[in-house]
Amino acid sequence: MTTTPTEESLAVLKEVAAVAGLSADGAEPIRLAENDLWKLANDEVVRISRVGQDEVAAREVAVARWLAENNVPAVRPTSKDQPVHACGRAATFWELLPPHRQGTEAELAPLLRRMHKLPRPTFAIGQLQPFVRIAERIGAARCVTDGDRTWLAGRLNELKEQWSQLPPGLTHSVIHGDAWGGNCAVTDEGALLLDFERTSMGPPEWDLTSTAVAFDTFGTLSAAQYADYSEQYGYDVRDWAGYPILRGIRELRLVTFSLQTADQNPEALDQAQYRISCVRGREGRRPWHWTAVG
Repeated sequence: MTTTPTEESLAVLKEVAAVAGLSADGAEPIRLAENDLWKLANDEVVRISRVGQDEVAAREVAVARWLAENNVPAVRPTSKDQPVHACGRAATFWELLPPHRQGTEAELAPLLRRMHKLPRPTFAIGQLQPFVRIAERIGAARCVTDGDRTWLAGRLNELKEQWSQLPPGLTHSVIHGDAWGGNCAVTDEGALLLDFERTSMGPPEWDLTSTAVAFDTFGTLSAAQYADYSEQYGYDVRDWAGYPILRGIRELRLVTFSLQTADQNPEALDQAQYRISCVRGREGRRPWHWTAVG
């Protein structure tokens, strides 16, 4: 008899809970994706990482505790020793958020500004790796022509060369790494940061480019909304000479993510091919109004 993804995740949760001295009885799934999130009956949230993400899970907890020490609003891990390990996966434990909504870009910006101004932490946090998994996705994609694959690989090499010669910008700092509205929650007490899986040392412009691309490439943000975001942060990343390089890297990441998704879900194929057509210069100027996949 085959098991569903939910049943498989629940089996891991039960092992995780046992190791942590907790009960999985009455647990409810919050989100089952690359990382599985469950709410226990005691209102703790368990985040079960993908296989091979032990170091990342430990760093997420360290970052969240460091933010708490520096009074930056963020989701908080519980006080127990963590991560715990079971079934070859690492799990971390977090305080349940009160009722909340997704933050806006203008609500995210002040949190990023505060984070970027903090001194470097004493624990190992690593350097930003902007090209992670891009080459692998290009090589593995089944839904691209040989010509498009060759072009994407060439574009990757071009961007790597440009990245190595980034012009001077803001002082490198701890960056969130995945700074968009979905990683900002707003409760009655205000906005706070979530999800530190990609937190590292790097150029603050990397975080700011996430929202700039929403305006420039996706066209999902109005000029007024983007201006508000830049005003709240105190800087418009598009004024920096290195911005086109970071935008290009972001766009290539989004293209290759759509390829990965289209290989698993044929409904994403049209969007994946459209994105390739855009970055290859076949669809005119930005914004290209890409739609979400996956």
